[in-house]
Amino acid sequence: MIDNKLIRDLRQKRNMTLQELARRADLSVSYLSEIELGKKQPSLETVDKLSHALNISREGLITTNSSGAAGLGPKIELLRQEKNLSLSELSEKVGISASYLCQIENGKVMPALSTLKNIARALDVKPESLMAATSFVGYKIKKIRCERKITQAQLAKKAGVSTGLIGQIESGKVEPSIKTLEKIAGALSLSPCFFVSEDDEISSIFKPMNPEVRELLKDAKVRSALELLADCSAEEFSFILKFIQLYKEHRKV
Repeated sequence: MIDNKLIRDLRQKRNMTLQELARRADLSVSYLSEIELGKKQPSLETVDKLSHALNISREGLITTNSSGAAGLGPKIELLRQEKNLSLSELSEKVGISASYLCQIENGKVMPALSTLKNIARALDVKPESLMAATSFVGYKIKKIRCERKITQAQLAKKAGVSTGLIGQIESGKVEPSIKTLEKIAGALSLSPCFFVSEDDEISSIFKPMNPEVRELLKDAKVRSALELLADCSAEEFSFILKFIQLYKEHRKV
């Protein structure tokens, strides 16, 4: 979450000793040393103290790691706190469940592109500011790859491209050619249109379905319920299905 090297570099550029920064941030020297060495990750409260002591924004101290979700979540949490919004208040503005927003902030999931745009709109920021330099195409590729627990190397091998190219695409440093995008899409068993479409993931996947079903899936409440179900174990899901069946049978009586 925190770029420990950046903290050390900023401190040295400001000609501050470890002791001086620790004093300004109201931290112990040993704890600050562990942060700079990358041995400990500070709390959001500590990040706030360090940002003030170093005269830099809190967002500037947060980095995005290879999973893509771990840097995004804290950024959203920091912006939410700056707007004095609770989890439930922001989730209501976005149209998702508070539990799903909590998972996003904890770095457990990467939200759909449409959800990310809604979060950015609710926080009055541009989606690009949440994604750092990552392009929308790169974000979608990274999201699908992470959800399927595929490494960059594994995706690169399956798509017949270099691992470095996958990394550059996901970080937004390069835009893939149509040929490369087709290879990546084929490796993920998806249509290339999925990555360039402005439609959200649900609309793209369910476009061939009955219009009534499509509208139902666009409902924020239905999507929130599906998000909660997706987090259930096989046993929990089976229990829920049985409960619904019993309720329907009881209602008919």
